[in-house]
Amino acid sequence: MTVGNLKLGVDIVSAHNLLPKDGQGSSSAFVELYFDGQRYRSTIKEKDLNPVWNETFYFNISDPSILHCLTLDAYIYNHVKATQSRAFLGKVSISGTSFVPHPDAVVLHYPLEKRGIFSRVRGELGLKVYITDDPSIKSSTPVSAAEESQMHSESVHKPISNSVHKSEARHTFYTLPKRNDSEQHNHPPEVEVPHHGTKYMADEMKAPEPIPPKLVRMHSTSSAQPVDYALKETSPFLGGGRVVGGRVIRTDRAGAGTYDLVEKMHFLFVRVVKARELPAMDLTGSLDPYVEVRIGNYKGVTKHIEKNQHPVWNVVFAFSRERMQASVLEVVVKDKDLVKDDYVGFVRFDLNEVPMRVPPDSPLAPEWYRLEDKKGEKIKGELMLAVWIGTQADEAFPDAWHSDAATPIDSSAAASALIRSKVYHAPRLWYVRCNVVEAQDLIPSEKTRFPDAYVKAQIGNQVMRTKPIQSRNFNPVWNEDLFFVAAEPFEDHLILTVEDRVAPGKDEIIGRVIIPLNMVERRADDRIIHSRWFNLEKPVAVDVDQLKKDKFSSRLHLRVCLDGGYHVLDESTHYSSDLRPTAKQLWKPPIGILELGILNAVGLHPMKTRDGKGTSDTYCVAKYGHKWVRTRTIVDNLFPKYNEQYTWEVFDPATVLTVGVFDNSQLGDKGANGNKDLKIGKVRIRISTLETGRVYTHSYPLLVLHPTGVKKMGELHLALRFSCTSFANMLYIYSRPLLPKMHYIRPFTVMQLDMLRHQAVNIVATRLGRAEPPLRKEVVEYMSDVDSHLWSMRRSKANFFRLMSVFTGLFAVGKWFADICMWKNPVTTVLVHVLYLMLVSFPELILPTIFLYMFLIGVWNFRYRPRYPPHMNTKISQAEAVHPDELDEEFDTFPTSRNPDLVRMRYDRLRSVAGRIQTVVGDIATQGERVHSLLSWRDPRATAIFVTFCLVAALVLYVTPFQVIAALAGIFMMRHPRFRYRVPSVPINFFRRLPARTDSML
Repeated sequence: MTVGNLKLGVDIVSAHNLLPKDGQGSSSAFVELYFDGQRYRSTIKEKDLNPVWNETFYFNISDPSILHCLTLDAYIYNHVKATQSRAFLGKVSISGTSFVPHPDAVVLHYPLEKRGIFSRVRGELGLKVYITDDPSIKSSTPVSAAEESQMHSESVHKPISNSVHKSEARHTFYTLPKRNDSEQHNHPPEVEVPHHGTKYMADEMKAPEPIPPKLVRMHSTSSAQPVDYALKETSPFLGGGRVVGGRVIRTDRAGAGTYDLVEKMHFLFVRVVKARELPAMDLTGSLDPYVEVRIGNYKGVTKHIEKNQHPVWNVVFAFSRERMQASVLEVVVKDKDLVKDDYVGFVRFDLNEVPMRVPPDSPLAPEWYRLEDKKGEKIKGELMLAVWIGTQADEAFPDAWHSDAATPIDSSAAASALIRSKVYHAPRLWYVRCNVVEAQDLIPSEKTRFPDAYVKAQIGNQVMRTKPIQSRNFNPVWNEDLFFVAAEPFEDHLILTVEDRVAPGKDEIIGRVIIPLNMVERRADDRIIHSRWFNLEKPVAVDVDQLKKDKFSSRLHLRVCLDGGYHVLDESTHYSSDLRPTAKQLWKPPIGILELGILNAVGLHPMKTRDGKGTSDTYCVAKYGHKWVRTRTIVDNLFPKYNEQYTWEVFDPATVLTVGVFDNSQLGDKGANGNKDLKIGKVRIRISTLETGRVYTHSYPLLVLHPTGVKKMGELHLALRFSCTSFANMLYIYSRPLLPKMHYIRPFTVMQLDMLRHQAVNIVATRLGRAEPPLRKEVVEYMSDVDSHLWSMRRSKANFFRLMSVFTGLFAVGKWFADICMWKNPVTTVLVHVLYLMLVSFPELILPTIFLYMFLIGVWNFRYRPRYPPHMNTKISQAEAVHPDELDEEFDTFPTSRNPDLVRMRYDRLRSVAGRIQTVVGDIATQGERVHSLLSWRDPRATAIFVTFCLVAALVLYVTPFQVIAALAGIFMMRHPRFRYRVPSVPINFFRRLPARTDSML
């Protein structure tokens, strides 16, 4: 695209449902466009609340390098003919980062925005905005003062000719088919669909199939990273209707249902139930039957059943209707043989005769069909089948064999177990607290010396040790707490071994205790657990006579419990998807429902080579709370369509949904060798940043950091909706502690939390790896950010610049105050002096003024509130210009694989310490960013609460004497410890729930 000839084209298409302003129930609307110091104006449509313009304007782009900083503003006014004035009807602002080339542009209907707090607007404005470098196009003529009073349109619309750009004309009309007035308001114009050569009408009533929507790039002006890495808002046609600006515009054919956040896909379902009286094919008088289901180039195969003339399969096959290239379905029964399989018979179906089944209709009843031979004659044997056409809402869909997920290596139904969509539930995790108090009557191997004893505790692969005690008797005292993570159902026992350190590197076992975790007491608070004495068992056989001589056996004094009052952290604390305690009796009712539609992925990077070309076998994994979901694997496709919808209960808005895309490396013979599933990218979405009831449809770039730098691996298209079930409970949650009460009453150390989190991730990965199909360990670790605590120079720099960004406002205030002191602007300085003297004279106005000022800032920022979830930002993550040596350090193993040994030791120590510093700096930055988010509407509910509080506080402080407020505040700050609580206060709990820019960290 030629930079020198760049122009911004704006097609003003139409408006819908405008507000009447002429006193007669109508309006005479016209549009004014503002961009880069240029202003253009459309014609006036007399007495029409649904005007249609179809006019095109071209703006000059003075400096393409600052295009992302510019904004296109479109204002709609009502023309008052009597006074030659105008009345405001609404406006639309479009950021420069959302401008796309002309081939990618589509018409979008933008909801009209208010100009001020008290503005009253309604309706939508249809615009098509694009960038073009066509040298034959000249910019439009600006509006002159003389023209402003004469720009009126004809009341009758003239026919529109084919689209030819007229450089001398002030208006260029966009080609649209002529319709009557009702059609013009109800039917959007035709759009060109990507990957197809023809044009289709965008209206569902005219189109034979739902149309894949085109991406619409609408980025935030605060996003400073490349446009290719930014979020893109889309307007897809889903099961509930067309999504425009977060709202679902329903059509007659689009009704809300279970799968209203995904595109409706039709499948041909074939249920092969069983057969009877099959003819014998072998000399032995039997056969080994199996069934092939064939349509076009697709073939699904059941497993064969040996020597059975009445086999039962009960298998469902699903063929994607949009990829079928045949009109006949054949179900063939064959006999498995060593050399060549014998042909038994078949049943043929005409697809035009297959019935449609729509849930909640009952499942289609299978029928017996007589088999035919190759000549079409009936033979002995019958096959029970059910054939119907349904959608992904069909209950047979999850367990069916899918044609678009069929591996070319093995197309049998048995192989589809590795590629089916599944829902997993992570095990319920408990903290095991073992307080080792003391031992009694220890008997070492050498009775002439006192034991140098310690206790080793073990649950599965988790091993903890107490400190060795060199006591001057046989009764050592430790009084140490050892912590473990255990998962229900409990499979491993708690094993405690008392060992004696005889010499350096040589330990001898004195005795052992085995405690089944099912027998351990459970608690949900910090009540005292009664201690017990356990007899130590000898690890080896002892002479019976010796046992008779010993009057007492060695004992171990313990307090063991399962702590259910904690939340077991099994993921990064910045991206927690669940904050509930283990004990179910402490759970609160859910506050809402989160619905996720995984639509499709585009432009995926090839992860493997097959038949000489790059390809990928991808699936998506979504994690929220205890529920993990996995879509079906789409084989050999870089533009896979999943269209699967899932639902979660939400208990806390300060949680994060994580969606990852992976390449399935387990298909075929190579998968059996333990190849790891390759990560393609992931998306994180914080629930508190979602407005209630709005449908978010965005295309998320999959950004992954490689040793060579940041790389875009494709884009993932998602649809999201958060629905609130209890608004009062949701507001109450903002005043509650972020974690359960036990985390504050008996907190863990940072080292303990890191160790326990590592063990929890291992347990979850082990359990999910035993499912069918397994959710592999590398997937669980990637979704849980298991290595987020390791040292990285890049992350440290990113956190430092985040911290600097937090204090940018403070630095600006300091510079402004320095300018005031230096009288650089005398007028401003005099006004500041007057304000200062007034506040000194009336100190009771200070706090009301501050709170009222913050209230006004919050209300003002409401119009600029973010309209999309945050996403990974390469600029904030310092991933754009990172040094190769820093990347080599970040991707180095821990411990390091570099030599020599001395450097390795020091290097590991440095990385460990620096990792702690990195975390502290990030936490400081998070607190500052939460202060900024108070009035930024990043969390719309929290900002609404705070803005309301500011208004109430301003009113209360205005009528209350300042001396009373100061006295109460001082007394409260210096209150007696008896009146203090160990649980954080309501303001602290509210503050900790605010979102920070951690969601944008890569």
